[in-house]
Amino acid sequence: MSVATKLAELGIEIPVASRPLAAYVPAVKVGQFVYTSGQLPMAGGELAAVGKVGGDVTVEQGYEAARLCAINCLAAVNTVSDMEKIIQVVKVTGFVNSAPGFTGQPQVMNGASELLVQVLGECGAHARSAVGMAELPRNAAVEVEMIFLMSE
Repeated sequence: MSVATKLAELGIEIPVASRPLAAYVPAVKVGQFVYTSGQLPMAGGELAAVGKVGGDVTVEQGYEAARLCAINCLAAVNTVSDMEKIIQVVKVTGFVNSAPGFTGQPQVMNGASELLVQVLGECGAHARSAVGMAELPRNAAVEVEMIFLMSE
């Protein structure tokens, strides 16, 4: 099944990649690998989740924000390749804007990880890091970056 078909079944539309906030591009393709820049939980040009997870933002809201970041990573892939060419999600790195003492970063990042497996099946299984941060750009609750292996 194609990625587009699976996304449609899940009711997910891949947006146009967000414009970078500074001097970088949404993604870079090197050989068979696509590296995305960190993607924020943007929807319709606005941040969908702002603040610290474990404080202003619940774990459930953080999970949804990470899921949105994963969708935006797929959009970033489309700027340099075609998401239909994804062979494997290699690595996911998640940054969680964390309130002091919050240690639920893995649960938050499951929003991105579970979406990738829903959409890509076994190809969506990946290595992952989930880390807490004191601050993120624009006070976003979550930021996610990914590495993909692509077919030629």
